[in-house]
Amino acid sequence: MLDTLTIRTQRTTASRLQELDPANLEFGKVFSDHMFVVDYQDGEWQEPQIVPYGDMAVSPANSALHYGQAIFEGMKAYKNPQGEIALFRPYDNLQRLNLSAERMCMPQLPEELFMQGLSQLIRLDANWVPKAPGSALYIRPFMFATDGFIGVRPSDNYRFMIFTCPVGLYYNKPLRVRFEEKFVRSAEGGAGYAKAAGNYGAAMWPTKLAQQEGYHQLLWTDSSAHQFIEESGTMNVMFVIDGKVITPALSTSILDGITRKSVLQVARDLGMPVEERKVSATEVMAAQANGTLQEAFGVGTAATIAPIATIGYQGQDYSLPTPTTNSFSQKASAILSDIRTGEAPDTHHWMVQV
Repeated sequence: MLDTLTIRTQRTTASRLQELDPANLEFGKVFSDHMFVVDYQDGEWQEPQIVPYGDMAVSPANSALHYGQAIFEGMKAYKNPQGEIALFRPYDNLQRLNLSAERMCMPQLPEELFMQGLSQLIRLDANWVPKAPGSALYIRPFMFATDGFIGVRPSDNYRFMIFTCPVGLYYNKPLRVRFEEKFVRSAEGGAGYAKAAGNYGAAMWPTKLAQQEGYHQLLWTDSSAHQFIEESGTMNVMFVIDGKVITPALSTSILDGITRKSVLQVARDLGMPVEERKVSATEVMAAQANGTLQEAFGVGTAATIAPIATIGYQGQDYSLPTPTTNSFSQKASAILSDIRTGEAPDTHHWMVQV
């Protein structure tokens, strides 16, 4: 039983920090030295611990493997010029993690457990936080069922973990995307708003088909008529049409992205009109045809802001304007970067020092 939050720490005896090449950070390939682990048993969170990063044993009958009770989050930590480390909007990640947990019939994670475990882990692996422009320490909190039981019911036991990895840019060039008009990422009333592992597994086959055609990602559309845009690959998507920032409104099939809400706030701070509403494929393509589609870009924790250069629609590719330093996406990217690295005032109190 978790009475007081004392996190036992087992330090690694063989740090892998020397394997890190800060000039060549491939996303998700090299992991920091330690990980945070806590189990949920007998209806309570047990004693948390930080241990060396490494493999773990699970039962072949593990219910997460068979029935998909697995959720995760994605977040980042940054270093400022003074060497201090701060997290970007971690309480929003916790709120979304618990929303996903509720949807997948999993236990809620207490704020103190999440924040103290996260902060202590980042402080321990502080030397893994990169300093180069465009880099960050990517943080992966996740939870999965641990019952060894073959039966379709919620697990009684769970494990929550956090591990980290230093990363550079996710995309290093503008994206080629196309509308998906056959497959569905999620449907209204489903679990699309949750960061459930199954959402990503189900998206891989359609994405692979698009990549074989020369696209990086898909523009997912609604499940009923394939008319309205939902997300772009694993990101939320935004358009600048005739000076307005337009993005699909949140629903049970669209993830409430933390980068999404941050970019929309930046737009409002800059005095730009913002519209969160249904956005149809025909509206976007009409704007492209008449010259009012100024920008399209994906937004997410991994990619931050990823400009879209080409949109495929009904067998034809259409080029979009190349973003300039005056483009909204470039301005928003620079503003968020400066806030995260402490080079601009954090007027919205998004950063939390560890």
